[in-house]
Amino acid sequence: MTTPTPTSRKRSLIELITSIPTLVTDLVTREIDLLKAEMLAKVKALGIGAGLLAGAVIVLLGMLGVLLTAAILALSLVMPGWLAALLVAAVLLIVAAILGLIGYRVLKKGIPPVPTESIDSLKRDYRAIKGIGKRRTTP
Repeated sequence: MTTPTPTSRKRSLIELITSIPTLVTDLVTREIDLLKAEMLAKVKALGIGAGLLAGAVIVLLGMLGVLLTAAILALSLVMPGWLAALLVAAVLLIVAAILGLIGYRVLKKGIPPVPTESIDSLKRDYRAIKGIGKRRTTP
């Protein structure tokens, strides 16, 4: 706790009231600066994390190529090499087709990208504010 020094004087009520806009402006400015700094740090971290994840995906794709080659070589022990490569390619084509169809169905559910539930909720709120329609009672 600090004790007032003899040289400090008490500010009048009018001085305090007139300083409110300046104090509020300073507070808002500092809050915005803090928000900018925090968001910049988060965006930097997201960028670095995304770059590292992209690198991991590239390495995994290379590993997938090695595993597919190993599968072809293993199958070539029981059948000709060209037939083993065609078999592995056919299996990959079937997997890609299945994933593509599933992705298409999921994507179709999201089209059009309009938040219909939120719009309906806002319309209900607007009608409630204006006093139009039935009121919902909560149990």
